[in-house]
Amino acid sequence: MPSREPSRPATVAQAVAGGLVAGAAFPDVGWWPAAMVGVALLALSLRRDSARWAALVGFAWGLAFFLPHIHWLYVSVGVVPWVALSVTEAGFVAAFGASWVWIRRIPVLARRPNVRAVLFAVAWVTFEQARSIVPFGGFPWGRLAFSQTGGPLLPFASLGGAVLVSGLVAACGALLAQGWVFLRTRDPRRGAAAIGAAVVLVACGLLIPLPGGGGSPEAMAESGTLRLAAVQGNVARPGLDAFSTRLEVLRNHVAGTDAVVDEVGTGALDVILWPENASDVDPRADGPTAALVDGAARRAGAPILVGTLRYDDLGRYNDAVLWVAGEGPVAVYTKQHPAPFAEYIPIRGIARIFSDKVDLVRTDMLPGTEVGVVPLDVERLGRTVPLAVVICFEVAYVSIVRDAVDAGGEIIVVQTNNASFGRTPESTQQLAMTRFRAVEHGRTAVQVSTVGVSGIISPDGTVRRSTGLFTAEQMIDEVPLRTSITTATRLGSWPALAAALVTAGAVAAGVAAHAAGRATAPAPAHQPTGRRS
Repeated sequence: MPSREPSRPATVAQAVAGGLVAGAAFPDVGWWPAAMVGVALLALSLRRDSARWAALVGFAWGLAFFLPHIHWLYVSVGVVPWVALSVTEAGFVAAFGASWVWIRRIPVLARRPNVRAVLFAVAWVTFEQARSIVPFGGFPWGRLAFSQTGGPLLPFASLGGAVLVSGLVAACGALLAQGWVFLRTRDPRRGAAAIGAAVVLVACGLLIPLPGGGGSPEAMAESGTLRLAAVQGNVARPGLDAFSTRLEVLRNHVAGTDAVVDEVGTGALDVILWPENASDVDPRADGPTAALVDGAARRAGAPILVGTLRYDDLGRYNDAVLWVAGEGPVAVYTKQHPAPFAEYIPIRGIARIFSDKVDLVRTDMLPGTEVGVVPLDVERLGRTVPLAVVICFEVAYVSIVRDAVDAGGEIIVVQTNNASFGRTPESTQQLAMTRFRAVEHGRTAVQVSTVGVSGIISPDGTVRRSTGLFTAEQMIDEVPLRTSITTATRLGSWPALAAALVTAGAVAAGVAAHAAGRATAPAPAHQPTGRRS
């Protein structure tokens, strides 16, 4: 006999529980199966045949997920931006819920539960991708794929990137929901088959080959190795005023570089990596700052990749500058995707109504236009090594990282500054994204932060080294350089485009099937003539 539908309040409560459970899959909790359970609870909450109700349920799931997941935004800039962004992102889950009801009305899906699970997953990644693009360039934080860096689905990143991994998480959640429904309706065979299919999908990740060699850099290397250090200088105090003391943070990174030299000696490294905002004073425009940077590079006997800011008559820019002792800046990458409402303020007049913190951003940051490849001359190797460099939140945007790798980057460098987010999981969430990109593109990835968490990740996703939060630390390592292109890198945006086309077609088919069903329904025997209820 069919299971009775839960009441509407119970359905919303179930959706809220699903959003909270899904959040536990991400750092700092990091229990990766929770993402599938959270999606399963959402799927169960969407069983009523009403698109408007499904939108409400999806919105409830989205709020329950995003409010805790990006709580670090409240710590950084306050309640209004935190709630506004959470509401915006939850709106995409609401749109997914409504679309799923229309898709589910395709008649053949009633007899094809496995196809239902696939279309559920395809629709999910379509809306996940949509919120990664709009509004204001999108906000990819919280993609299900980023919750799987500690689980067996991570190797799928090398085949289809975040679209494939998120899709597999959503498909597993849909299968778990179907299995539960079948078990409740006393159909144990089909219930076990659905749950078993989810288990098989997860286990398949163990069969995907990744760069091996037992973790040996030489075994993973395709074009030699790079000897590097990443310096986390720390700040005197967290928060928005962490950089209020001129040159203090720069001196911290100089001191960290000198500590590296004390450990390995002059000339032992090929490059030293500093984080975003390691020097808020531009060494290209300020003599004392240039002297500090140049002195550190000279004592190290290695170039330094310096995170700094640049100003001109139009605005300011977030730059990664490669500095060689005695020569100064030899290459630069400018951040392509400044963070809206943090590094620049869209619709400033309207935004000011909701928060006066927008006026803390006095000069809007402007985007760079060049792909993030910084050429590093390595005398030991006798050649130039292209570094794929991205800055801060850019690691969340698939096209920015992919373009840099596709342009020849042999190692991924993520410069970031997490000082304003306090002791929240923001930095570990970002490190999970860096870990995902390492596997997705088959590259060593180094995340270097002003305050942590910093990390060095092998192309197979292994975290080789990491630092604490709000500590002054250095990481020294020899890492593999690679030139081969993964399937995910080669496919580019095609998986996302294909998912969007399938979703649009499925929604259209569901709308058409519903309209056809209403057109062929028998007319009522008696047409009421009184008032409509």
